[in-house]
Amino acid sequence: MNRNLFSWRVLSAQALCSLLLVACNGSAEPDSKARLGDAWSGQAQDVEREPLAIPADAPLVIFLGDSISAGLHLNADQAFPAVLQRRLFERKLPFRLVNAGVSGDTTAGGLRRIDWLLQQKPQVVVVELGANDGLRGIELAAIESNLRQILERIRAAGATPILCAMHVPPSYGEPYSTAFHELYGRVAKDLAVPIVPSFLQGVGGMPAYNLEDGMHPNVRGHELLANNVEATLSKVLAGD
Repeated sequence: MNRNLFSWRVLSAQALCSLLLVACNGSAEPDSKARLGDAWSGQAQDVEREPLAIPADAPLVIFLGDSISAGLHLNADQAFPAVLQRRLFERKLPFRLVNAGVSGDTTAGGLRRIDWLLQQKPQVVVVELGANDGLRGIELAAIESNLRQILERIRAAGATPILCAMHVPPSYGEPYSTAFHELYGRVAKDLAVPIVPSFLQGVGGMPAYNLEDGMHPNVRGHELLANNVEATLSKVLAGD
């Protein structure tokens, strides 16, 4: 059995209540500087960083996501979008970052927000949505329809979409969790959209890379998420 899948099995029962509580908290944006005391120590340390000298004409990249993109319980510059910005700046692929991660957001919420975000004229939009849908057992057809509409609107606005393929624990059964993950590949193929094939690889269900709730990545987890996204985003920014 795949190690990540086994980890999901072990953690799903104990984490499901907290997952659903957070998933339902979609009305408020997370406090990126939140602290939860000693139980979370080492997860949100303040680090003095020099501001990046991002060129004014650098591509605008929007991360349309949920609490993972937002870096819930961490500093904003510890979330994987900011990690990517620093890395690619060092590689001479700078981009201007808009982190549109909202705790508890779903594909339906992303669809409601996308038109407003597109008014900012991004060149790239990274879509990291669907985990909260899956944790609620939302009908797969509805998730797929929402994602398709989001990606189509991004492309119609002249931007390049990137889709992050998500996993959920098998709380609603193996057939649901398997079909949930597979829909991302199908959508990306049908629409010829660049995809991060396994966004949560090495992080999902791995206690060493998550906070105590078992689902939100810690600092090290966000660095691994940045690893998973970096190659795809680099190719898009380089025009490959």
